[in-house]
Formats: sequence, structure tokens, C-alpha cells
Amino acid sequence: MTISVVMPTLNEERVLPVTLPRAAATLVDEVIVVDGGSHDRTREIVTDCCTSYRSLPRITLLTAPAGRARQMNAGAAVAQGEVLLFLHADTRLPGDARHAIEQALEDPMCVGGRFDVRFEQDSGLGQLVARLMNLRSRWTGIATGDQAVFVRRRVFEELGGFSDIPIMEDVEFTSRLKRAGQVAALRSQVVTSYRRWSTRGAGRTIVLMWALRFLYWLGVSPQKLSHLYGIVR
Repeated sequence: MTISVVMPTLNEERVLPVTLPRAAATLVDEVIVVDGGSHDRTREIVTDCCTSYRSLPRITLLTAPAGRARQMNAGAAVAQGEVLLFLHADTRLPGDARHAIEQALEDPMCVGGRFDVRFEQDSGLGQLVARLMNLRSRWTGIATGDQAVFVRRRVFEELGGFSDIPIMEDVEFTSRLKRAGQVAALRSQVVTSYRRWSTRGAGRTIVLMWALRFLYWLGVSPQKLSHLYGIVR
């Protein structure tokens, strides 16, 4: 079983020096970074990793129109793996990521899955938020991009990939994915940045995210929701 990591980026120079080598070192077969037009050192860092870590799996840099869904679809289109793992640039995979994915997909009824998540700030409110995210996902069968969604390539193509929407592309895709078959909720944890929560305030961010999801389920378009969210990434 071959695994391709697809990582969308936009101005991620602060986190990539840590997360990109970590992703490549997790025994995956390739890492495809799809940049949406960064004007910091993001692309330079990816290029440096390509030359500095020759013992690691192949790292490929692509460019695509900005938008997480578009970037991930562009990466998936050139990926060679039988399994696609979509990873945010500020998220670190666990050391057993490959084994956990392979074990889940031994079941032919399993079409994909996601990891549990914890924040770098693993205490207090950050810890509570992560636990609630994991519980909600396990209960609903729907995941967010922070949880590193993976899917069989065949199934991804059958579903038509991510919908070209500016926000909620992860929720929309995993809603369709769970109708295609069994979705694994792995206990193994990815570690993601707490920056979104700390910048806006944890309480305010919780209210905002729940409000956006509620409005989405009521039928409010992702285009309108993106204006409420402000910065989609």
C-alpha cells in the first residue's frame, strides 16, 4: 500500500521547517506540497527540504489557485499513492501514522478515516477543545482538516474530490465519504497548532466555529460563511 501526503500551503514559513520534514519522515511514499501563492519563504523552504533530506521520500512542490479545496484536488491529481492523506501545514503526524492507516484499511469496507487531534497547547481550554472535537467527530462520522483525513484514492476519485468551496470543504467531503463506506476514527493523535484559537481567543473561536457549522447545516452557502470566518485558512 502506497501513501501520498498532500499538503496545501499559503504563507506557512513559520511552521513548515518542522512539519514538512516530519511528514516526509513518517514512512509515507511521497509528499506533495501545493502552494496557493505564498509571498513569504514557504516555497523556498519546500525547495530546501527537497535537496536537504534526500534520504526521505520524494517531496514535490506544485502551485495552484488559492483555496484549500482547489489546492488539495491539484495535489491529488498528480499523487501516485493508493491512499491520499490530506495534511494541514501546521499539523504534525504521529510516528505510527503509516501503520495506523494500513491497519485501518486492512478492512475492505473501510474507505478512509481520520486521526484524533491534540493541540500544541495541550492543557486547559486547548485540551478540552481537542477532546470535544474528537468526540464530536467520532459521534457524527464527520472530520475536519485538522484531523488529517485519509482516503483510498479510488474512493476519492469516485466521489469527485473536494467540492470547490471556500470553507467547509472538509466537512462536506467527509459527509459524502461516510456514505461511501466505513470511516475509521483513529485514536492515534496528530498535533496541530493552537494559533487560530489563541489569536482570536478560544471562547470566541469556539462560538464562531459552532455557529458556522450550524449555519452550514441550515443551508447557508460556504461563500457567505467564508465572509463570516474572515481568513479561511
